[in-house]
Amino acid sequence: MPVFVEYALIVLAVVVFAAIIAPPVIAFYLYFFDRKQRQHSILRSYPILGRLRYLFESIGPEMRQYFFDEDNDGKPFSRVQFAEVVKSSKYLERLIGFGSKRDFEKPGFYLRNSMFPTLSTDLRVDNSSRVYTRRYVTEEEGLFTRKEHSEEFAAEPWLLADDDAVVVGPECRTPFVIRGLVGMSAMSYGSLGDHAIRALSWGLGMAGGTWMNTGEGGLSPHHLEGGADIIAQIGPAKFGYRDRDGTFSWVELRKKAAMPQVKAFELKMAQGAKIRGGHLPGAKVTPEIAEIRGLEPYKDVDSPNRFHEFTDVPGMVDFIERIREEGGKPVGVKLVLGDATSMDELAAYMASTGKGPDFITIDGGEGGSGATYSELADSVGLPIHSALVIADDSLRRYGVRDRVKLIASGKLLTPDRMAVALGMGADLVNVARGFMMSVGCIGAQQCHTNRCPVGVATTDPRFQQALVVGEKKYRAANYVVASRHGLYTVAAALGLRSPTEIRREHVVYRDDRGRVHNLAEWYPYPAGLPTGSGLESSPAPIP
Repeated sequence: MPVFVEYALIVLAVVVFAAIIAPPVIAFYLYFFDRKQRQHSILRSYPILGRLRYLFESIGPEMRQYFFDEDNDGKPFSRVQFAEVVKSSKYLERLIGFGSKRDFEKPGFYLRNSMFPTLSTDLRVDNSSRVYTRRYVTEEEGLFTRKEHSEEFAAEPWLLADDDAVVVGPECRTPFVIRGLVGMSAMSYGSLGDHAIRALSWGLGMAGGTWMNTGEGGLSPHHLEGGADIIAQIGPAKFGYRDRDGTFSWVELRKKAAMPQVKAFELKMAQGAKIRGGHLPGAKVTPEIAEIRGLEPYKDVDSPNRFHEFTDVPGMVDFIERIREEGGKPVGVKLVLGDATSMDELAAYMASTGKGPDFITIDGGEGGSGATYSELADSVGLPIHSALVIADDSLRRYGVRDRVKLIASGKLLTPDRMAVALGMGADLVNVARGFMMSVGCIGAQQCHTNRCPVGVATTDPRFQQALVVGEKKYRAANYVVASRHGLYTVAAALGLRSPTEIRREHVVYRDDRGRVHNLAEWYPYPAGLPTGSGLESSPAPIP
C-alpha cells in the first residue's frame, strides 16, 4: 500500500474517532462544569439545553434578518430599504418589477401625483456635465451562480438649475451655494474608519453638488482627500477646535475656515441618535484620531452634552455670530426638537435681533448612526416628520423663514422619503446610514464595538481591510446621483419642474380608516405675527 494512502487512512481514522468521541466528552465536561458555576441559573439546572439556548440567542439577530423577518419588517431598516440603497449604489438602478412591497393597508404618507405630470424635457435640471463613475451589470443570475462585471459609466448628475440652487448664508463673505438637495449627515472619523471616510469623500467629490458633514470628531485629511465640499461640525467637546485644556480655539477655527473645501460650520446641540454627550471607546482612539481631536490615544472619550461656552439662546447666537465673523462662512446649528417651545424661543430671538444661524439641521429622534442608550433612542426627541413641521411653522410665524435653510435628517434613505421631508419644510436632506450602506454596511449593529465586520464603523485595520476605497467610492457617488434623479422623477410625477417646488400640499396622509388628509389642510402655513407684537419682521413668502 502506498505511503500516502496509509497517511490518508490514519487521518480519516482520527477524524472519525474525533467525530464520535469528542461530542460526548465535551458534553460531559460542560455538564459538570456548568453544574458548579454560579453565574447562570439556567446552566445549573439544564447545562446542555442552556448552552443551546445561549447559542440560539446569540445568532437570533442574524436569523431574523436573513430568514424570519418579512421584507418590510426589519428594524431599524427593512430588507427592502437595504436593497433599494444597494441597487442604486452598486448598479445605479432603481427599477423594480411586479409592484411595490409596501403594505398599503397601513397608514402612512403619500405624495399627491398630478393628472398632468411634467415632461422630462420641461424639468429645470442641469445635466450638461457628467459624473464619471462605475456600475455593475448582471450578465447571468441562476440558482447557484451569479455573473456580473463592473463597467465605466458617464452618469447624468441631476444637478439643480442655477436659479434653483440653494444658497446658504447669502450675506456671508463666502456663501455656500449647493446644486443638489442630498448630502452626507454628520459621521465622525473615529466613529467610521478612514477607509469609509475616504470612500465617501471620493464619492461625494465625484458626484459634486453635495456636501460631507465631518461630525463632531473634527476635520481629518481623510475628509478632504476626495475633494468633497465640507460642513465642519463643532460639538460640545470641540474636537479639532480646542486647546489642550479643552477651551475653544479661535486659531483652529480660522485655520479650518481658510480651507476652500470647508464651506460652512455647524454647532451640534444634539443629534437624534443620542441627545447626550458622545462616547468613543478607547479602542477607536488611534494616535491619528487623538492628534486630530486633541486627545490621548486609546482612552475612552466622553464629550459633554452641551457647550460650556453658552447656556441660553442669546449666548448661542452670540457664539454663532462670532464664528461667522471670524470665518466668513455660514454657520448653522443641529437640533433635536421635543416640542415647539425651544424653536419658538430661537425664532423670536432671531426676529427681534436680526441675528441667528444661516441653517438649522433638524435631526429626528429616529436617527441612529451613533451608539446611544435605548431609553434615549426610543423615547427622547420627536421623529423627523413632526419636528420638521414645528420648525417650519415657528420660523414662518416669526417672519425669519427666508433667512435660514432647514436641513432634515432621520431615516430619509430613498427619494420618496426625501420628497416627503421637502414637502414638510426641508430645504435640504441629510443622510447618514444610507451612505454607510452604500459603502458596505450590512446592519450588523456592531458600530459601538469597533468590530464592524465590513470595515465601515471601525478603526481596526483587521476589519477595515474588507472595505476597498477604490471600489466603494463609486457606490457612494452612484447613491447621490440616483437619489437626485429620484427626486426629479417624483417632482415630475407631482407636476412640478424641480424638487425645490415640493410643498405641504403635495403630501397626503392616509389614516388607519382609509381617509386621506392633505398636509396643507392639517398644517396650514401660518401667517406672520400681528403688527405691534414687537417681534415681527417681514414675513417669508408663503408658497
